[in-house]
Amino acid sequence: MPNDDTHDIAPKAAPLRWLSKFNHGFNIVTGLSAFTVLSSLAVGYFQHLNAYQEKVSSLAKEDMTLAAATFTDISHAFSEVQALQQTLYTDFARAVGEKSDAGDKALATNNARAISERYEKARVELRENIDLLTRKAEIYIDRASDSYRDPAEKHNVDEDPLSRRVLRDYAFDCSDKFNFPAFGNVHAPDDDTPPKEVADDKYCAIAEKRGVDETTKPKDAFIRICAGPNDKAAKRINWYSAKHHVLTMHYCLEAAHNKLAAARQWASGIGRDAAKESDVLQGEKETNAQFDDLAGRINAFNSLALYQMEQIRVKYRPGGLWCNVPLVWNISSLNCFPVRTASLTH
Repeated sequence: MPNDDTHDIAPKAAPLRWLSKFNHGFNIVTGLSAFTVLSSLAVGYFQHLNAYQEKVSSLAKEDMTLAAATFTDISHAFSEVQALQQTLYTDFARAVGEKSDAGDKALATNNARAISERYEKARVELRENIDLLTRKAEIYIDRASDSYRDPAEKHNVDEDPLSRRVLRDYAFDCSDKFNFPAFGNVHAPDDDTPPKEVADDKYCAIAEKRGVDETTKPKDAFIRICAGPNDKAAKRINWYSAKHHVLTMHYCLEAAHNKLAAARQWASGIGRDAAKESDVLQGEKETNAQFDDLAGRINAFNSLALYQMEQIRVKYRPGGLWCNVPLVWNISSLNCFPVRTASLTH
């Protein structure tokens, strides 16, 4: 009978041993699968992160290249016309005025004749390209440096109403110091009781106009212009907009150009108008001040463009160590995304 008991136990123990071995093998396979999955996720994550950083670096390089090229094109075009304009007038005043000797007058006349053609050509070329330069300043400097602008958000096509026509219709006064570029002060103290903001549609009716001074914060560095005392709405000129600088620079350059008609006619050698030449000479002090203001406007644009290019660098600045940690880099306060991603909306 003992032999019967032995044979009876063996068949029952075999399935248990087989089930134990199967379970052990399953645990090993399960462990390996989990490790493999986690490894794949980690590799995929860092590949995605690396591709994202490469794309950001490429965009940063492209934006900086376009911004620098736009700055150079605009600054060179305006500086050339302004310098030729001022030199032509200086030679005119020296040659036509009575304070210079004969030799000095002859030299000034020859210089003016040589400069006249260059000036007229450069001025016409700037006039032809001004609309393109204005849009390039808006796209490659203003928008490229704006860290808070999301192209996927809703934007009106004509959301910025300032244009050359507006400056003309509103008779922008280039000589008014109130209308000269100013950028405010980042260290301006916060006023506990700031003045109540006046709406644009009511601004032109008030007696006191506000400008930009050392107490103005950069976000408030704008002026408003009015076409008349009964206008329904003022138009804003934002001094942190490269586009607005280009528009006002060109308007003031054209205003100076129109005042020099007699000097330009003399320099061209086509003919002379003694009465108008006399008027131009009598306003020599005012004209020179106008040239200084134009040079100041160009310098203000240059300063802003360089500042905005620094903002592009900040916009694409690489994230810190925490920005490489999964899930953590989604925290908005860490600012880990130099380039926003969003669904396209209309």
